Amino acid sequence: MTEYCCTEKENCCQSEHNHHHHHHKAHGHWGGAAKQIAVSAGLLIAAVIIEKSVSLPLWQVLLIYLVPYLLIGFSTLKEAVEGLLHGEVFNEHLLMAVATLGAMAIGFLPDAEPEFAEAVAVMLLFNIGELFEGYAEGKSRESISHLMNIRPDVANVERDGQTVCVPPSDVRVGEVIIVRPGEKVPIDGVIIEGETSVNTIAITGESLPRRMSEEDEIFSGCINISGVVKVRTTKSFGESTVSKIIDLVENAKDNKSKSESFISRFSKIYTPIVVFSAIGLAVLPPLFSGSFMEVFPEWLYRALMFLIVSCPCAFVISVPLTFFGGIGGASRNGILIKGSSYFDTLAKVGTVVFDKTGTLTHGQFAVTAVHPEKFDERQLLHLAAHVEHFSTHPIGAALRDAFPEEATDGCVVSNVIEIAGKGIQAQVGHDSVAVGNSSLMESIGAKWRDCHHAGTIIHVAVNGEYEGHIVINDRIKEDSAAAVEKLKQIGVSRIVMLTGDRQEVGSDVAKQLKLTDFHAGLFPADKVSYMEQLIKTEPAGSNVAFVGDGINDAPVLARADVGIAMGGLGSDAAIEAADVVLMDDKPSKIAVAIGVARRTIAIARQNIAFAVGVKASVLALAAFGIGTMWMAVFADVGVTVLAVLNAMRALKNDL
Repeated sequence: MTEYCCTEKENCCQSEHNHHHHHHKAHGHWGGAAKQIAVSAGLLIAAVIIEKSVSLPLWQVLLIYLVPYLLIGFSTLKEAVEGLLHGEVFNEHLLMAVATLGAMAIGFLPDAEPEFAEAVAVMLLFNIGELFEGYAEGKSRESISHLMNIRPDVANVERDGQTVCVPPSDVRVGEVIIVRPGEKVPIDGVIIEGETSVNTIAITGESLPRRMSEEDEIFSGCINISGVVKVRTTKSFGESTVSKIIDLVENAKDNKSKSESFISRFSKIYTPIVVFSAIGLAVLPPLFSGSFMEVFPEWLYRALMFLIVSCPCAFVISVPLTFFGGIGGASRNGILIKGSSYFDTLAKVGTVVFDKTGTLTHGQFAVTAVHPEKFDERQLLHLAAHVEHFSTHPIGAALRDAFPEEATDGCVVSNVIEIAGKGIQAQVGHDSVAVGNSSLMESIGAKWRDCHHAGTIIHVAVNGEYEGHIVINDRIKEDSAAAVEKLKQIGVSRIVMLTGDRQEVGSDVAKQLKLTDFHAGLFPADKVSYMEQLIKTEPAGSNVAFVGDGINDAPVLARADVGIAMGGLGSDAAIEAADVVLMDDKPSKIAVAIGVARRTIAIARQNIAFAVGVKASVLALAAFGIGTMWMAVFADVGVTVLAVLNAMRALKNDL
């Protein structure tokens, strides 16, 4: 008797435990920071009331304000010190520390007003901004981590007549694993026993469960819904679908976008300039005034405001956050964008180039038309399917799929002769049936008739007399026409198809989908040549995207400005070479991906323009002594909070 070492309940409990652990950890951090802010705010209000109602020496007032200041500001001061120790001098934590400590100290200068409350308020609002940033980043990580949750923890593998629980990484290719209802499929493979419904939403975004039975390929990360199935693994855990997806997501943030690296470079130059400007603002005017100590407190106050306003956190937080949110929003749509560097190029796509087979079409042969002479369509298919019963050719499979009853209708097939390059002849019952191309028809003297339909024409003759033909072709995806239409609507000017298929097949698909242009009969190297021509003729500031699914598409995917791969059924080589992966193989998602990229770039630009505008205005006011500490606080923390809230819009997936 087979014993299962891990029950479904145990697996569920483990999964629940992990989920709740991460859930509580995230919410614990959020809740703890919020409580700290609330307590500090209460202590600040109490300190203000005490200062106003009781006459105390200045140093005692400072001690009262130091309690909320250190409670809320300790982590910021610690970050500032660590930045100094690691050589990262000009970060926002150091600016906050210098500005608030300076505001604390300013009251001890002659004729200067104490700014204790303002210093605590600045630190408090800075931490509120940090809290919002953490929440927004947590939301964007959450939207990506729903993909991380598809990583299975265990695999039930059959070994020596027993079922043992092992980590998926320990399962070898060719071993048999058992997947029970409610469990995640740990490794890609083929079902060898049983049938079930499978939830594939985490992999393809498809909401309806897929019915699967023996000989069907099943992907890791899917959830088994109804029946127990045995699966023979076809890939190692590291090469399985779930691992590939997780690698893509984990590496996504390693690719910095041009906008993001611009912000990083900008802040490295901008921050020291502002720090030295603030020092100059505090020291130079009093030096030239003739009464240094009298006017120094006022100019120091202006310099401190200048420092607070200059803090670049609105840039360095909101812009990367916008791109990270865009990656998360796209992933919810079943679109994996491998890094924020691809948003710029994706947003400016002016030409989309498609592969045909497996991209615009299903990539599987099927009967698309039946044209009989005397028989009805069913009889013609019946004869052809019987003759092709033992054929391993895709055309034979298409004919059998079109008439599945041939396996059980009791007809006797004998004397099967395969004629290389022409077709098959066989005895079906009492009739001699020939199924093949026009050469076969001519060799038996049957007067065949050509067909106006595009595709592979299979002629059928019975006892030497022509009885009609069957058209077999690769069916266009139901989604392809909508994909082309959506691309035209969003302003993509050229939609081109490059295919290795025959001219007439390519022409038929291009006509049906109303493409701008097509080129047929191409080898992989030819596709790269055409892609280079298209890139050369593309207007400046506009990019060319290529969409493909096969190993033969990998070179052109890598050559394009943006490579987009079909992730559901696409080859590993294509997915590796691409910059964007469509997990459900729907070409209409290309327009969605471009829309997500355009919106993300727009939000990043809005944040940069808004932050620069407000900061420049308040810096000008501070330099002339018109600004107040509260204006400075808004220009830093307020702008950051608003920019972060705006960045969170990139998470939306309602395109």
